[in-house]
Amino acid sequence: MIIIIYIRKPLIKNTRMLNIETKHTAKTAFLHLGFRPFFFAALSFGLVSITLWLAMYTFGKGLLPSSYPIISWHAHEMIFGFATATVTGFLLTAVKNWTGIQTINGKPLLGLFLLWLFARVLAFVPAPWALPALAVIDSLYILVVTVAFSMPVFKVKQWKNLAFSGKLLILFIANVIFYLGLLGYLDNGVHYGLYMGFYTILAVIFNMGRRVIPFFIEKGLGCPFEAKNYHWVDVSSLWLFLAFSVADVLYPNKYLVAALALALVVLHGARIYGWYHKAIWQKSLLWVLLVGYTWVVIGFILKFAAAFISISPFLALHAFAYGGIGMITAGMMARVSLGHTGNNVFEPPKILNAIFALLFAGAIVRVILPLFLSQFYVHLIGLSQALWIIAFLIFFAVYAPMLIKSRVDGRPG
Repeated sequence: MIIIIYIRKPLIKNTRMLNIETKHTAKTAFLHLGFRPFFFAALSFGLVSITLWLAMYTFGKGLLPSSYPIISWHAHEMIFGFATATVTGFLLTAVKNWTGIQTINGKPLLGLFLLWLFARVLAFVPAPWALPALAVIDSLYILVVTVAFSMPVFKVKQWKNLAFSGKLLILFIANVIFYLGLLGYLDNGVHYGLYMGFYTILAVIFNMGRRVIPFFIEKGLGCPFEAKNYHWVDVSSLWLFLAFSVADVLYPNKYLVAALALALVVLHGARIYGWYHKAIWQKSLLWVLLVGYTWVVIGFILKFAAAFISISPFLALHAFAYGGIGMITAGMMARVSLGHTGNNVFEPPKILNAIFALLFAGAIVRVILPLFLSQFYVHLIGLSQALWIIAFLIFFAVYAPMLIKSRVDGRPG
């Protein structure tokens, strides 16, 4: 009897501790890892920002101060608002796996999230102090992300991951250049800052994609398959994309840009070929990534074609942005969120096929149809925006509860 009592009491005590820990976990799950608040931010802002852009574009009335042109706001917020939120969520989560060191969570993570949020809201404040404050807060956000990501990397001396730190630092510099231009301190600063930031986001996509897409494909197909990666593609695509970015932004010789774009079509096409397996079409979390990557290749094709035929430069831009970045980030958020909330990545929500199909259709409408129906250009832009909004509305409804609630398996994360 004594032994039974002795054993039972600790069991009761541990049960109470477990209950307390479970309640605590449920209350703070949103701030456990970076993917939770920042994927939530990306999903909600992907919905809200395009809804606002559709309203401003359709009715020709800005909700912004006159010193902030609506087209500059749209471009900036899709790069430094939507895309950087996705990148932040992915990197702050991935670096914990890579290094084994806990990244910022709890109140520091909340503070970082609020920096991002305040920067989005301040753009609509008409006071004269708002724009300079916005520039400081928004740039500070990216700088803090850079430090938060880099600290675990330095601690374990994973120098190869400093490539991401470098890209985050370039994003910070690009954002500063953009605001210096917007505030009138730097000629063409808005243009240089936007394109520098945009191509840096693409470079991050290439880097992340090279690391995780082959892994996701091999693990997710359900059949033996080894995704092929070619070292010559990895090295040459990196340097050629750097040359392409510099040439397109600083030295816009259309034939030089076209030649570099054509080379990148071949390199990234070879990468897709090495990753392809016909079974991906049965897996929503796989086909979205490969289709998104294909849109990037289409963007390079349009960049090449623009040197020889008269087409809008915005078609290539949106092949990269809407089709490429939009579909790849959606696929990454869908897959990472499932895995890190304890859900089964091999049985994702069936609605994902519809969400990704809407984004694909929107990219077709925004990029391909204007080549043949230019007289309906304005209407096609509105339709593509509507398709994006519907896709992100469903995406948010499905994934927001997952990001807020504790893991389904009870583990921390």
